[in-house]
Amino acid sequence: MAPIVHGLEVEYYNRINFVYLDVDDAANADFLKQLGYRYQPHFMLIDGDGNILQQWLGPVAADDFRNAFDTYLQ
Repeated sequence: MAPIVHGLEVEYYNRINFVYLDVDDAANADFLKQLGYRYQPHFMLIDGDGNILQQWLGPVAADDFRNAFDTYLQ
């Protein structure tokens, strides 16, 4: 998944802020719990107000991400 996500990060540079959380870092545990994190990979599209717009669990095709990104960027 990393090559897909990193490629999308380049593609959507300056339009979407990609944030990566280390699930093994205890400092992130409370935040991950608030988000409802379940397991790896777990992707979330969050707006500027902290609302979760969409979530994906497990492997995701790049076009699925693109469709969601483009919908919310309009």
